[in-house]
Amino acid sequence: MLDNLSTTELEILEEIKLVIDPEVEINVVDLGLIYKIKHNEAEKEIDIDATLSARGCPVGDTILMQIETVVQEAFPGYTVNVELVWEPRWTPEMITAEGKAALNR
Repeated sequence: MLDNLSTTELEILEEIKLVIDPEVEINVVDLGLIYKIKHNEAEKEIDIDATLSARGCPVGDTILMQIETVVQEAFPGYTVNVELVWEPRWTPEMITAEGKAALNR
């Protein structure tokens, strides 16, 4: 789903990798929880669509706030909008090869 990202959007994605899901100790990008990143230079906005592995995730709010924080720190002066989305529904198949390798330590 993260196709055709600009150079800046790829930089944003790298920053988001700093956010670790505390339940499985893998970053949220490799877990497949980031669905969209949109960088708007003219408006100084960054929009991120993210999901959680399950509704009612006890650390969901913390994860979403951490995503916003790391991106805001890397891109001061931008408005960072992190939206929680449920479609498409997350499945384990969305975990990257790196994430799967980390799970099988």
